[in-house]
Amino acid sequence: MARFMLKRLGQAIVVVFLVTIIAFILLHSLPGGAARATLGKEATQEQIEQFNHENGFDLPLHVQYVHYVEKIAHGDFGYSYKLNQTVSDAISQRLPKTILLSLISTILAILIAVPLGVWQAVRRNKAPDYVVTLAALLAYSTPIFFLGLLLIILFSQVWPVLPPEAPQGFTVGEMFTNPKALILPVVTLAIVTIASYSRYIRSSMVDNLNEQYVRTARSKGLSEFRIVFVHTLRNALFPVITLLGLYIPALFSGALVIETLFNFNGMGLLFWQSAQSRDYPILLGVTIILSIATVIGALLADFLYAVADPRIRLAAH
Repeated sequence: MARFMLKRLGQAIVVVFLVTIIAFILLHSLPGGAARATLGKEATQEQIEQFNHENGFDLPLHVQYVHYVEKIAHGDFGYSYKLNQTVSDAISQRLPKTILLSLISTILAILIAVPLGVWQAVRRNKAPDYVVTLAALLAYSTPIFFLGLLLIILFSQVWPVLPPEAPQGFTVGEMFTNPKALILPVVTLAIVTIASYSRYIRSSMVDNLNEQYVRTARSKGLSEFRIVFVHTLRNALFPVITLLGLYIPALFSGALVIETLFNFNGMGLLFWQSAQSRDYPILLGVTIILSIATVIGALLADFLYAVADPRIRLAAH
């Protein structure tokens, strides 16, 4: 187990190292250089030279890269002149809110998708299975912004029971002062995840229900409930474990749309506003954080997979 995780950790470190190289190249590929991109077109040559000197952009590239990695290691992602604050402060203020949105929607999606996928597998190729499959495909193929607009129109206009805007506040605690305002953003983000996860669970359950060990369990007289939920479901959850780690980029892309649509003051909205204002330090900082989070998610998925499936641990030896 330890050898397996050390191997995966080494691979993760290499990926993070490559991410820092790509981000460094992007930083030096900005139109007019980092100084012009940060200070704007109105900046004078003297201001650009001063900016380059203060930030070490007049040093050799290899020295700049070492300084860049040292800053990232200490949580220094640069300074946003448009927001008049450090990138680290801007991200630290918004990141917990995006984590909150993603975490609640993911938990909700799993609580619904797993039983739904199992129910479909048990009743496969029957009318209820076809209906749920059609609904899942429709939800999965619907653009998330259009789905959010439909929910806003339905529950805020036609049937005005929920506010169309997410709760506003500087802290995570303040977001819970108006819990009803969290419902639409969370449900919108969860619906697409439910559609995706339920399909994986159904497919995996169908495959496992046709395995020899299931037929053996039935021949021994075990109850259908025990066969499905004790023996089969554990093996069927392996794809979901992998998905949970690899779903971070998809969650962020969905959160970007949801936060913009519902004015949810998180990382997605910050990224969108920074893209509109060409706030490159923020864009690069968010990209690095997201890349590192994706690597950590994949590493966590490998760990959970190894814990759940002993064959993975044995294969690592």
